[in-house]
Amino acid sequence: MNRFKIDIKTTKNLLGFSAGIDSTALFFILLENNIPFDIAIVDYNQRKQSKEEVIYATQLAHKYEKKCFISTYPINNKFNEKDARDYRHNFFKEIINKNNYEALLTAHQLNDKLEWFLMQFTKGAGLPELIGMKKESYKDGYKVLKPLLSYTKRALQEYLDGQKIKYFIDETNYDEKYKRNYFRNNYSDKLLNEFESGIEKSFSYLEIDNNSLLANIEEFKIKELSIYEYNDDINIALRIIDKELKKRGVIISHATRDEIKEKKELVISHKIAVSISENKIYIAPTIDLAMNKNFKEKCRKEKIPKNIRAYIFKLEQEQTFIL
Repeated sequence: MNRFKIDIKTTKNLLGFSAGIDSTALFFILLENNIPFDIAIVDYNQRKQSKEEVIYATQLAHKYEKKCFISTYPINNKFNEKDARDYRHNFFKEIINKNNYEALLTAHQLNDKLEWFLMQFTKGAGLPELIGMKKESYKDGYKVLKPLLSYTKRALQEYLDGQKIKYFIDETNYDEKYKRNYFRNNYSDKLLNEFESGIEKSFSYLEIDNNSLLANIEEFKIKELSIYEYNDDINIALRIIDKELKKRGVIISHATRDEIKEKKELVISHKIAVSISENKIYIAPTIDLAMNKNFKEKCRKEKIPKNIRAYIFKLEQEQTFIL
């Protein structure tokens, strides 16, 4: 009997594979659910075992007729969590774009979700940040799917052990110099071992509440211009902005949120213009483009924020939008 039921509609998927418990379990769960996928693995050159993990990935791919993409982290590059994460993301993005994959599948599970929650909670965060790890999101034009978020790491390991499926244990997972490991070893694993059912239900309720807060928001979108109508609650506006920017690959800090709240008009990461004007939110790429007087006057009458005008002017020139 298939214990792990996952529902994935996309038909061309790339699985981020590591040969650890989580990704190995997801590999075989995808097989059981007849979901098509290929795999990609990064060798970070930090452990002798990583070469064996890559070999195991190629063996699984060959046995089950999957493509296997491999990248090796440059041995002379400095290594830390952020650099490794950025390298992995760029590798996956390149493969997805080159091969037209619809979605990236990652093997994050309930332990990871609770670790994230606790890390955000101790830094100071609102509801969207606390439950930021979702089953479906968008990044750089493709879907990111996390189908195992309802299952604990213990359940996945029991599944593999019961099926006598090989997997690797990364010893660096126990090194508490990494913040995530500290939270995992001291808090999240212990909490889940004792309160798994309640924690899973709480995440479900929090996600329902968060979705309700953002319900009935009207959005107008053309190309990279998004205009939202909302209820004039600044906190709702910030949540909408946060969600839209994440789709565009930008994560904003608490300080940036405060700055948006104060100034109402801002350019973020030197590339995305954000404005809050009355009951509307405007988000568009920031561009440098000379505009004629008639257009500027139209913008003034329509109360279009200054940092959004150039992009709308570009759309008018392309005849895809008329103000």
